[in-house]
Amino acid sequence: MQLPIRLVIGFGFMAHGFAKLGRGPAGFARLLQHIGVPAPLVTAWVATFLEIAGGAAIMAGAFVTYVSIPLIVMMAVAMFTIHARYGFSAINTIGLTADGPQFGPPGYEVNLLYIAGLLAIIIGGPGALSVEASTGFDRLRHRREPPHDPHHDRADARSGHVGNQIAHPAVMDPRRSLADLDEKSHHKRRDK
Repeated sequence: MQLPIRLVIGFGFMAHGFAKLGRGPAGFARLLQHIGVPAPLVTAWVATFLEIAGGAAIMAGAFVTYVSIPLIVMMAVAMFTIHARYGFSAINTIGLTADGPQFGPPGYEVNLLYIAGLLAIIIGGPGALSVEASTGFDRLRHRREPPHDPHHDRADARSGHVGNQIAHPAVMDPRRSLADLDEKSHHKRRDK
């Protein structure tokens, strides 16, 4: 069932997007400029909008493949440019004071979890409780063959039709071999 994955991942992206919007994308743009991202203010606004709109789409189960791909790219960029240098763990305890533990910057663990969840949604589809499923968009994305009907196959074999082609006579009567048929047709041609 994809619904729990979609809700958690979608909510997570929306929460981060609204946090960026609340602090102002200009602050996020300074971080992007520090790591060398071109057009940092434009990128900050695009990332903020993508997290909010993409998170909402993921939660609703609408256009999941189309919004998941840029979100995966965004997570990969964050993982390699910011979080990788701090190791794997999302929780890096760097000390203990009288006020409690002190934490360092998070590693790339959460980025990998988001990427894995988005890939699971892309591969498995949004699920039954989604906008895509209710509108039929999911059925267009995942075309399925109709169920196999063995009665239909027997009727085709008796009539000599296989799909849209006529079967070779040896297929229609398994007691006759192709060699027998070729020999008989050769005699008929010779007799004419």
